[in-house]
Parts: sequence; structure tokens; C-alpha cells
Amino acid sequence: MNRKIVLASNNKKKMKEMQELLAPMGAEVIAQGSLGIPAAEEPFCTFMENALAKARHAAKHSGLPAIADDSGICADALGGMPGVYSARYAGEPSNDASNNAKLVNALKGHTDRSAHYVCVLCAVRSADDPEPLIAIDFWEGEIAEEPKGEGGFGYDPYFIVGPDGRRAAEMSAEEKNSVSHRGKAMRKMSELLQRRWGWKF
Repeated sequence: MNRKIVLASNNKKKMKEMQELLAPMGAEVIAQGSLGIPAAEEPFCTFMENALAKARHAAKHSGLPAIADDSGICADALGGMPGVYSARYAGEPSNDASNNAKLVNALKGHTDRSAHYVCVLCAVRSADDPEPLIAIDFWEGEIAEEPKGEGGFGYDPYFIVGPDGRRAAEMSAEEKNSVSHRGKAMRKMSELLQRRWGWKF
């Protein structure tokens, strides 16, 4: 059975990571950009509302099932910021280096450097699907003052994931997917797709 699902993202690195996570499920993942679908507005203050808006937008424009991710990093000392603004924390045009610099600067003087990544995945069968599938998970860590590693994207070079000071950016894709917020949320989504949509992987 040829299953197709549109990924509501134009972020190439996120697309690659999501393809790796979705590949074992036997579904053909189509980037919304390849269908000429513009990015959806993300006006909401929660990850869940933004993810659902993006999924419905992609489904409406493609006529296919769609899956969307809204994720970011939340620093405890900053009241959960950058949160939903993680990708554009330092303003537009968005840039990983400037976003990281702003976060590190905002945490200067704080002894509490704990933070966590959040990922919310939403999947819909159609734009007006009354039963969207929603999976949420987290990845706990701390924000470093200096970057390490060349892998990952976003805040990964500054995200400390172990007592040895290792960064998310120093992990292989396989390692990261096994423990990351997105990897854990995707495994939850896999169970939901099987149970609610009848997709057998």
C-alpha cells in the first residue's frame, strides 16, 4: 500500500531528520515545498496550536494527509523562553548563530541553566479532520556557554545532554533520534498512526 503524507516544513535539516524518523514506517514523505505549498502562519503561543495549524494548512493545499512538527527550546530561568519563538528568537531572517548568541547572552548571570527541548507532532487525514493525532515529548538538558560539535541544528551545539558536558551536536543522527524530543514524539506518533489510522508498519 502506497501511503503518502505531506511534511509541513520548509526546514531542510528538520526535513532530513523527520525523513529518517518516518522512513521505517513505509510512508512516502513529501515536503510541502515540493508541492508549492507556502509556509503556514504560526500566530499562536503554544507548540500544539502552531503544529495543528501547520498540519491543517498542508493538508488543505495538498489534499493529502499531513504531519507537522512544532518544536523549540525552553530555558527554565527565562520562564520557558525562547519557546515557540525558538526559530526566530533573534528576529528575522532567522539564523541559528544569532539565536544561540541571544540565548547565551540572556542566560548570563543565571546559575540555573537547565532547559528542555519540546516537540509537538500533529497529523491530520484532511484539513478539517476532527480527530488530529497529537504526540508530545521532551528532552532535558542544560545550556552551555560555549558550543561544541558539528551535527544537528538549532541550539544543539549549546545543548548539554549528559554529565560529561556532551552536546546534542556531538551525537550521531541515530543516537540523537533514539533520545531526542522529536525521536520520542515520533515513536508515540507511530503508535497513534497504527492504532487510529490503521497504518501497519
